[in-house]
Amino acid sequence: MGIGILAGVVAGALAVLIGVFKLMWRVAEPNEALIISGSNHKNEGLGAGMGFRIVTGRGTLVLPGVQAVRKLSLDLNETQLSVECVTHQGIPLKVRGVVIFKVGDDFVSIANAARRFLDQQKLMSERVHIVFAGHLRAIVGGLTVEDMIRDREKLTGQARSACGTEMEKLGLIVDSLQIHEIEDPTGYIKNLAAPHAAAVQRDARIAQAEANRRATEAEQQAAARMSEATRDSEILQAGYQAERDQASARARQAGPLADAASRQEVVVQETRVAELEGLRKEQQLQAEVRKPADAMAYETRTLAEAERDARISAAEAEAKETELASAAKATATRLTGEAEAAAQHAKGLAIAEATRAKGLAEAEAIKARAAALAENQEAVVAQQLAEKWPEIVSAGASAFGNVDQMVLLNGADGMADVFAKALTMGGTGLGLARQLLATMSPAAQEKLGGAALSVPPARTEESVEIPVVDGR
Repeated sequence: MGIGILAGVVAGALAVLIGVFKLMWRVAEPNEALIISGSNHKNEGLGAGMGFRIVTGRGTLVLPGVQAVRKLSLDLNETQLSVECVTHQGIPLKVRGVVIFKVGDDFVSIANAARRFLDQQKLMSERVHIVFAGHLRAIVGGLTVEDMIRDREKLTGQARSACGTEMEKLGLIVDSLQIHEIEDPTGYIKNLAAPHAAAVQRDARIAQAEANRRATEAEQQAAARMSEATRDSEILQAGYQAERDQASARARQAGPLADAASRQEVVVQETRVAELEGLRKEQQLQAEVRKPADAMAYETRTLAEAERDARISAAEAEAKETELASAAKATATRLTGEAEAAAQHAKGLAIAEATRAKGLAEAEAIKARAAALAENQEAVVAQQLAEKWPEIVSAGASAFGNVDQMVLLNGADGMADVFAKALTMGGTGLGLARQLLATMSPAAQEKLGGAALSVPPARTEESVEIPVVDGR
């Protein structure tokens, strides 16, 4: 029984200890900080003797009745900004935005925020709005509307920089500052945008007109393609209709064409029978008439060709014989001609040589006569006359050759006179020759001497005077 009491006492003591421990143990949530006051505590980064202790993210023992424990929220807070400002140009604007802030995570920020907002955490947003409103008015007063419109980041940056020191004193940090809207009650921004809006509107109208033009062109092209498709469809339909009509016409013509084909087949068969009959008759004619005739013609033609070949062979042999005889005769003639030509050539050479020798001899004789004539003309003339005396006498006698009757007077004396005169003519010729030679130059005598002397004296029939008495 004593053991049971002892166990109950021990269990009660443990229960009391656990209850006391629960009363004394405090744990800080991740989004809050425990502010424990009632004793001096030293915190990291803070001076000694603050009179409170800061606990974040862990548990700690608190003496009930001796220490007080309160919580400071570390959650995000926001405040809506709606600040009426005047720009550097004197244009009133209304700036609307939002500020997102919280208590800093370091012990200094927590301590600063605990001193200012531990019992007034709901008024934290209002205080922040007041701080940012004042700084925004100051910043906007140094800017133009154009700067605010074109560079809002500059406005937010300057606002955060200007509020940074004050927010740090409050133990707060700004996570985000956004300018949502800039209201322009005077219409300055609208007028400022009017030229650009007009240009944009103009470009929009131009773009719309271009779009309308393209749409119209597309519609026209679509209509043209539709018309083309309609035309092609109608053409195809017409073609199909023509084919149907043609098929119908062929169907209507099928019966007459079949009859005509049947008649044509009959005509073809009859024609073929006629052709076969004609072919049979032709073959019969070939066998009975043409082949015997061809055989007889072949025999006749063969005999004629054999006879012709024989005649041709005989003619060729005769022509060959004639050709050989002609060749032999031509060879003999050629040899004879060559021999005669050689003989004629030799004879000509002999005649030429004799002529040349005769000419040389005559030239020598003429030269000798010329020399003798130069030395003694009378002796040469006398010699020439002596050599030609028979001819001279003959010439003198020829004067009586044409006399039929001649009457001589004085008998024998008359005849003597006649002959004396005839001879005297010869002497007269000698005298004339002498006179001619005397008048010629030596060169002319040398050239003509032999010829003059060698020419027989002319007949003296006309120079002889014969007394004739008619009738006596």
